[in-house]
Amino acid sequence: MRVLGIDPGLTRCGVGVVDGAVGRTLTMVHVGVFRTPADLDIARRLHRLEQQVEASVLQHRPDVVAVERVFSQHNVSTVMGTAQASGIAMLVAARHGIPVHLHTPSEVKASVTGSGRADKAQVTTMVTRLLRLSEAPKPADAADALALAICHIWRGGAKNRLQEAIDKAAAAAR
Repeated sequence: MRVLGIDPGLTRCGVGVVDGAVGRTLTMVHVGVFRTPADLDIARRLHRLEQQVEASVLQHRPDVVAVERVFSQHNVSTVMGTAQASGIAMLVAARHGIPVHLHTPSEVKASVTGSGRADKAQVTTMVTRLLRLSEAPKPADAADALALAICHIWRGGAKNRLQEAIDKAAAAAR
């Protein structure tokens, strides 16, 4: 399974592509951060982000897109930008017929580190180890995107196999 993980953000949007399956070695295919200038009009920033996500989908051909679920923060403008970036990622995936799955920050942290309260440094350390990287992905948005992809492979991949087994059994019963 190839997963495009997206840590949504308007100024910095982390992207990570990971190949793997439950019980198999994980491989990082790509990691990066899409940036848009804060002084640019919001509509143009979203358009640039859409172009960058589109290019990533076309280049890496993911089987699924995993996006961090937006959660409430005190800074409403930050939440709005994050939600808008998240919507762009989901729109691009839908345009290409790619399933989208949302994962909460605590779900991602628990999946990768074993603790839903892990800090960014712990997540980055575990991502580096799990993907056998020679150095930690930077900035944290990039590491978070890889963590989203890993989380989906481990959690979503198991759900996908279960659903396949259920569908197969239902088809056999007909």
